[in-house]
Amino acid sequence: VSDEENWYCECPKLFTGKLCQFATCDENPCGNGATCFPKSRRDAVCLCPYGRSGILCSDAINITQPSFSGTDVFGYTSFLAYSTIPNITFYYEFRLKFQLANHYSALQDNLIFFTGQKGQGLNGDDFLELGLRNGRVVYSYNLGSGTTTIISKPLDLTLNIHVIHLGRSLQKGWMKVDDQKNKTGTSPGRLVGLNVFSQFYLGGYREYTPELLPKGPRFKNGFQGCIFDVQVHTSLNQGFKSPGTPEGHPNSGRSVGQCKDSPCSLIKCRNGGKCIETGSTVYCDCLTGWKGAFCTETVSVCEPEHDPPHLCQQGSTCVPLPNGYTCHCPLGTTGTYCEQG
Repeated sequence: VSDEENWYCECPKLFTGKLCQFATCDENPCGNGATCFPKSRRDAVCLCPYGRSGILCSDAINITQPSFSGTDVFGYTSFLAYSTIPNITFYYEFRLKFQLANHYSALQDNLIFFTGQKGQGLNGDDFLELGLRNGRVVYSYNLGSGTTTIISKPLDLTLNIHVIHLGRSLQKGWMKVDDQKNKTGTSPGRLVGLNVFSQFYLGGYREYTPELLPKGPRFKNGFQGCIFDVQVHTSLNQGFKSPGTPEGHPNSGRSVGQCKDSPCSLIKCRNGGKCIETGSTVYCDCLTGWKGAFCTETVSVCEPEHDPPHLCQQGSTCVPLPNGYTCHCPLGTTGTYCEQG
C-alpha cells in the first residue's frame, strides 16, 4: 500500500514485519521433527510426532494403545503410518479393536485405516479403507474396476470396545463387526488384484486435506478414540502379524497419544487459559490479553493481537505509554493516528 512517498505492507494473517517477513514458525521452537503451526502472530503450536508429547514435543512417551484425536482446529488429523503391507494383492484378513472417544464421534465421518493410491479418484486408483459413518462401520475396496462397499448395522454404543474382523479373497469381501452377522460383497468389473503401494495409514492421514485421497474414501475426519491390536495376514498358512517394519513399529505419526493418558494433566495454563489436547499435542488457548506457551505474558496495546487493535495508520509506529499509546508518524503525516497528510 503506498501513499506518495510512504509505503508499507499490509501483512496477511500470521505474518509481521515491514516486509511481512516474520512468521512464528520461521524460528521453529518445536523439537524432534514436530509440525509447527502458527497459533497467532506471536505463538506457535507444536503438533507432536509419534512417540513425543509436551508443549515443545520434548517428552518421550511410550505408546502401546494409540489414541487418536480426530481433526484438530488447524485442520490436521492425528495418524500413524506403517510400511506398505506386503502380498496384500489377492488375499488378506484384518482384525482390530477400537474404543470411541464419545457417542458423537461414532456419528462423524471418521477414517479408521487406509492404504491406496494418491490421486484424484480416477477409476484405476486401487484402495482399501475402513471408517465410520453415521454410527456404522464402512469397509470399501477398489481393485481398479469399481468400488465395493460393505456397511455394518449401527454399532451398539453401550459396548466399550468394538471388534472388527474383515477380509477379501480376489473379488469377494466380507466383514464381521462385534456380534453382528457377517456381511459380504463382490467387487464389480473383472479385476481381481489390489495394487497398492502407499503406506498403511491408521486413524488419519499425513495430507492436510482429505481431497488427496481417492474419491471413494473421503472420510472427512480422523478417528476419535483408541485403535489397538491391529493384525493382518495375507496367506492362510501364515499367522496374524501387526503391521510395520519391524513388526508393530510405525514409520511416522502425528498427535498420537497413549490411550487413557491426558497430557493436560501435566500442564497448568495461567490467567484463565484453557488446556487443549489432541492426542500427544498439547497447548494453552489464552484469554484475550494474554499470550505465551502458558498464557503468562500480557499482550501489549501495540501488538496485532490486542483487542481492540491500535489505530496508528500509514506505516506509523505504535509506542506503548503507561496508559494507552502514541503513534510516531513517518515524514509527511501528522495527527493523533498519523491519519493526515
